[in-house]
Amino acid sequence: MLLVYKEDWDETKERYQVWWNGEYFGRCALWVTAPRENASVNPPLLQKPKDAVEYWTNLDYIFAQVEYHLNRTFYGAEAFPHWSPGYPGTGSISTFLGCPLHLDYQTGWHEPILVDDDWDVRKLKIDKQNRWWQFTIELLKRCAIESAGKSIPSIGAFGGSGDTLAALRGTERLLYDVVDCPERVRAADEYLMEMWFEVYDTFYAIIRDASDGGSTAWFPLWAPGKFYPTQNDFSYMISPKMFRELFLPVIQRQTEFLDYSVYHVDGIEAFAHVPALCELPRLQALQILPGAGKPSPLYYAETLKTVQAAGKNLHITIPIEEVKPALEMLSAKGLFIHTSASTEAEARDLIKKVETWSRM
Repeated sequence: MLLVYKEDWDETKERYQVWWNGEYFGRCALWVTAPRENASVNPPLLQKPKDAVEYWTNLDYIFAQVEYHLNRTFYGAEAFPHWSPGYPGTGSISTFLGCPLHLDYQTGWHEPILVDDDWDVRKLKIDKQNRWWQFTIELLKRCAIESAGKSIPSIGAFGGSGDTLAALRGTERLLYDVVDCPERVRAADEYLMEMWFEVYDTFYAIIRDASDGGSTAWFPLWAPGKFYPTQNDFSYMISPKMFRELFLPVIQRQTEFLDYSVYHVDGIEAFAHVPALCELPRLQALQILPGAGKPSPLYYAETLKTVQAAGKNLHITIPIEEVKPALEMLSAKGLFIHTSASTEAEARDLIKKVETWSRM
């Protein structure tokens, strides 16, 4: 499959396959982007809509904006033209289940709907006449057509274990629930995961062919099959014991459903769950992300090395000046570094240097 914005796509796919298998192809995996040299002046940048809802729902504007940025970006090493409209919550399961969604230009947030003491998630069903379900289906279908031969369309961001329940229930209520009624929480998460499988299969069927028989998601990795980043951001606020008992079994089921998965460990308090996650046999990789305002992932060397010692692939996002120190600290085998450069020449130079800096 040829991509206009990624001339070496076929070779890149082969390297992804090697990386997912936990094997070594001569250097670490690397995502490096930069402004493209001699980029075309077309398409032009459209004027931003004055209304936040239109900003997130005007498909003509969305497609023009994405195309504008894809056309002007150099994708080096394992980076590829990742078609993403942004994720303010319009395509999340909590939205499909009826949580009111509020949008601004940066993000979106939900109002919980299971606010009674005798709440029961099993009374909820996805309403396929729901405005946001219909919009997401339309977006994915158009994306599958318009991205063909140019970019890889994202399947979206529709929630993860625990986080959908937190949106439905409200985070503060759910924090009481995990203490007061843990069995109800575990059963609710299992019910929502069954729903998640259905949503994934529906969306994957739309974008699979346009994704060269594989998939990508909000997390910009490509895999030659069903891929999605597993996560539970709610776990930041609970103990490792509670995480193991309430949420880890459902996360394991999710990894067994998917062909390829990376766990998005978001925030330093969530690092306590890394040992448990490393025990999941079907989880291929973990992303270690300290969070906004925190030190570089390299500051948490013990956590990074725990992942590698368990035989799992490791994904980190760091500035370009930290790439060499990272490769001095970590094995390049199974390592994926996400970074960016200021120029295309700098990005190309980094790829060559990484080949010399990488070690097993």
